[in-house]
Amino acid sequence: MSQVDKLKQGQFTNPETPGYVGFANLPNQVHRKSVKKGFEFTLMVVGESGLGKSTLINSLFLTDLYPERIIPGAAEKIERTVQIEASTVEIEERGVKLRLTVVDTPGYGDAINSQDCFSTIIAYIDDQFERYLHDESGLNRRHIVDNRVHCCFYFISPLGHGLKPLDVQFMKAIHNKVNVVPVIAKADTLTLRERERLKRRILDEIDEHGIKIYHLPDAESDEDEDFKEQTRILKASIPFAVVGSNQQIEAKGKKVRGRLYPWGVVEVENPEHNDFLKLRTMLITHMQDLQEVTQDLHYENFRSERLKRGGRKGPEPEEMDKDMILQEKEAELRRMQEMIAKMQAQMQKQGDGDGDGVHA
Repeated sequence: MSQVDKLKQGQFTNPETPGYVGFANLPNQVHRKSVKKGFEFTLMVVGESGLGKSTLINSLFLTDLYPERIIPGAAEKIERTVQIEASTVEIEERGVKLRLTVVDTPGYGDAINSQDCFSTIIAYIDDQFERYLHDESGLNRRHIVDNRVHCCFYFISPLGHGLKPLDVQFMKAIHNKVNVVPVIAKADTLTLRERERLKRRILDEIDEHGIKIYHLPDAESDEDEDFKEQTRILKASIPFAVVGSNQQIEAKGKKVRGRLYPWGVVEVENPEHNDFLKLRTMLITHMQDLQEVTQDLHYENFRSERLKRGGRKGPEPEEMDKDMILQEKEAELRRMQEMIAKMQAQMQKQGDGDGDGVHA
């Protein structure tokens, strides 16, 4: 008689062998609960216009997040400010649901003066931390939506000789708030030798300026050799040089996603042509680690700073003291100017009065 038949008859028996308690089944319970609940992930993409950010995101997740995007002209970009556009899509694959939010930043680096173009982006990242902290501190904590930015793909132009000053300043401004993954865009404009030279130059400049990018964790000793080798290859591929395309092209008798040129086809998912497949593998296989680093490092740093300020949102106490001193000095300067103006007015009146008396 099977275990199911015995349960139907009201007989409850131990399905396992004697001496087996059953807590080894706990991971399966966690797995079922996670699959039922689904997963949440927020990816931010930052880079200058025309580097193929939208195309790459659509290629990564086989979806169309920007069906009706309008590209502004050059005249509109002159005074354009950075905008935040968050698009959320529900993706399901083999019964596993992923709520993916992609945060795009149109206008970044487009204006003539790009000095403060990343303040809007930093404010958005902090606002998501603030919202999560508020929800976490509230009464109902059962259904907290996690919109914190777990990863930022920063797109670097392939046409320069490394990082631009704007690249350095931006990555230094956000590297303590979010996991930064540098991506060389439109890698099909580079030869293999140029690509390797640019990668080395970017890594050297990242080290030189003390920029903290996301480093993949080392594979555990009990992992299989294939996973260890995959991790080693992914680490060696940073920064990822990628090509994106949503077009299906016939190459060697089969349909592939790629870009057609007079001299041949660049296949998006061919690791010999670019690092697209490596970037997607890194994102999928380390999605949980990206979330954990966000929770345990970046969010905890934000939370401790907020608690240090007594839960007050705003600048640090030292900055507030400086502002107060500056305001007091400005007020004192205005009072002195008013006193001097009054004294000058009185002297002017006295001078007019003396002049009238002499004339008389």
